[in-house]
Amino acid sequence: MRTEPRGYGEDGRERRLLVPETTDDLWHLSHVLEPGDDVEGDTTRRIQRSDDNLRDTGGEREHMHVTIEVTDVEFARFANRLRVGGEIVQASREDQLGHHHTLNVEANTEITVEKEFKPDQTERLEAAAEATDAPEVAIATVEEGAAAIHTVQQYGTEEYVSLTKPTGKGEYAQPRTELFAELGQALARLETQAVILAGPGFTKQDALDYFEENYPDVASAVTTVDTSGIGDRGVHEVLKRGAVEQVREETRIAREAELIDDLTARIAEGAKATYGPDATMEAAEFGAVETLLLLDERLRAERQGDGDWGIDADELVTTVERQGGDVTVFSAEFQPGQQLSNLGGVAALLRYRLE
Repeated sequence: MRTEPRGYGEDGRERRLLVPETTDDLWHLSHVLEPGDDVEGDTTRRIQRSDDNLRDTGGEREHMHVTIEVTDVEFARFANRLRVGGEIVQASREDQLGHHHTLNVEANTEITVEKEFKPDQTERLEAAAEATDAPEVAIATVEEGAAAIHTVQQYGTEEYVSLTKPTGKGEYAQPRTELFAELGQALARLETQAVILAGPGFTKQDALDYFEENYPDVASAVTTVDTSGIGDRGVHEVLKRGAVEQVREETRIAREAELIDDLTARIAEGAKATYGPDATMEAAEFGAVETLLLLDERLRAERQGDGDWGIDADELVTTVERQGGDVTVFSAEFQPGQQLSNLGGVAALLRYRLE
């Protein structure tokens, strides 16, 4: 996510230029935009022709620049698109003011958002921006005598290192473990969240066995994929199969699962945990919340006035952050989020037990 400040609007609300660069960024934006926000961007709109000399063909699409006041936001996950609907409040054609329009926001679409950014929303955007430069996933491809590592960036892949260590027989042959050692060292330096280890045949499994013995941290992050080649060719196969998106999703789910498991274990033991809006708010006011767990769809509902909590969701988040606590927003799409939903959509890991 690229984000740049754009000053303030007439009513004092902050303006930001936002450029989502991945599907993940679109998902983040779906939890930042709310009814009442202003979103500005380029679009196309079907315009009815009124010329007497032209036959009405149902309208032609024209490019225009609009600002809409948001009424609804929909993340079309499988279309890699965010649909932002609302009333046109500014436009390059005045005759379009007041009409409803939907902005289709895709990767690399520039929009300017004017709103009261809440602390967790700002943190979400900052985290998405930092992820742009951080190689969350590395693709390591290996076969007999050669290996390569590519980092997965927001705009594509970039070769990090290419290794050659002739193995087998002959004057220059070297033990294959030397190749595995250099590959393991390079992956350890990268410190990525996940490694996709790919290649033809059994060499990748032998490399993984070596990592498990000598680089256990690297091995714990590895997912193996069969490919017919290494280097650019192997990377292309990995990307084509959607392995990177799957690994990223699993990494996020794993983090949420770890937190929910910790929560349920503490609840079972009667230890340092609480759940439900009222009890969690009480813990926050005492400064006892170490990590606040919130369900994205419940948080959105509360902010839009459609929820049933007896507390102010924004006040809860602000109170926790003011006391130095962390805030994690769970996705309702996955199992950990569904477990949190069963607990009322809000819970907390505590610094100390409340009587």
